[in-house]
Amino acid sequence: TLKTIGHQWYWSYEYSDFFNIEFDSYMIPTAEMETKGFRLLDVDNRITLPINTHIRVIVTAADVLHSWTIPSLGVKVDATPGRLNQMGMLINRPGVYYGQCSEICGANHSFMPIVTEAVTTNTFTTWISSL
Repeated sequence: TLKTIGHQWYWSYEYSDFFNIEFDSYMIPTAEMETKGFRLLDVDNRITLPINTHIRVIVTAADVLHSWTIPSLGVKVDATPGRLNQMGMLINRPGVYYGQCSEICGANHSFMPIVTEAVTTNTFTTWISSL
C-alpha cells in the first residue's frame, strides 16, 4: 500500500506496510539540476514500487484539490482534503515513469511532478530494507 498526500506544492508518501516509512517529494529546482535529469520533471525523492505486484494506492490532500496522475501507467486519482480515494495498479515493466498534478491547485501547480521507479521485487525489498 502506498499512501499519497497532496500539499501545496509537493507530494508526501507513506509506505505503511513497511514500518510506516514516510517522506516528502519536491521538484528539483532548475538551478540545482545536475547535467542529467529532466527539467521540471525530476524530484528529490522518487517513489519506488515493485513490478508484477498488485499495488493499492490511497490518495488524499492536506489543503486543496490535487490530482495524482501518471499518464504512461494509465493512472489518475483525485486528491481531496478529508477524503481517501483508493485505486489499484499493476506495473508490468521496470522503468521510470513520470507524472504530475493534474488539478489546478494554485500558483505553483505546475511544480508538482511525480516520479515512480518500478523495480524487481528483490530490488524493492533491498531498497525498503535499507531505509
